[in-house]
Amino acid sequence: MAQDIFSLKGKIIAVVGAGSGIGEAIALGAADQGAAFVACLDVNQAGAAAVAGRIAAQGGKANAAVMDIADADGTRACLEALAAAHGALDGLVCTPAINVRKPILAYSGEEFDRVVRVNLRGNFNVLQAAGRIMTAQRRGSIVLYSSIRSIVTEPGQSVYSMTKAGILQLAKTAATEWATLGVRVNAVGPGVVETPLTAQIKNNQDWYDAYANKSPMRRWAQPSEMVGPTLFLLSDAASYVTGTIVYADGGWLAADGRFTPPGM
Repeated sequence: MAQDIFSLKGKIIAVVGAGSGIGEAIALGAADQGAAFVACLDVNQAGAAAVAGRIAAQGGKANAAVMDIADADGTRACLEALAAAHGALDGLVCTPAINVRKPILAYSGEEFDRVVRVNLRGNFNVLQAAGRIMTAQRRGSIVLYSSIRSIVTEPGQSVYSMTKAGILQLAKTAATEWATLGVRVNAVGPGVVETPLTAQIKNNQDWYDAYANKSPMRRWAQPSEMVGPTLFLLSDAASYVTGTIVYADGGWLAADGRFTPPGM
């Protein structure tokens, strides 16, 4: 049946950033779609353990482990242990990112390095470690998290936008290198999503409303709305999809301006 191609039945899935927000929603969604095992990986062990516990309580199989994506050796060891324990690593999603909102002229070198270390180097570490496993087994799907900021930006988003564009290019390059080895690599590009990362904006009503009104849908996304695009890319439904990005932005990139002409 056509619906079966969206299933994750029998697959070993790792979700990096599973302790909260989008990663939490994806980990729960992967279990709902029949994943044989979901590894909930996060620098926040308590958060990851809570999500793994929820999966187990619903009859799924999961565990939690600490992963700091900025630590290349630790990231590699964690994913290798997972693949060794379960005989494979079929899918991996990496969601973590940080942001320092400042004008370019106010940015410090330490702030630049911190954002790049997590967003770019961290995603590279995860991509490389998962890629070694998947190319050796000659199958797998990797989903990195980019953003609408890979295409459009605004004041104060220089380094964050740079890293999100870089993540997209990492995904595209890996896709071209590993396509004949059975490994697909794609990205998801959210718009504005209510997560711990965006709590600062939610707490400012004018700022929150401005972002909501930029989207033709006139609202923010919930983390659960990133599950469908992500699990599609992990599933066999996307067997011929690689090296691209799925924007889940409520139409943000389609809308050129906020003014609606009279009579429309």
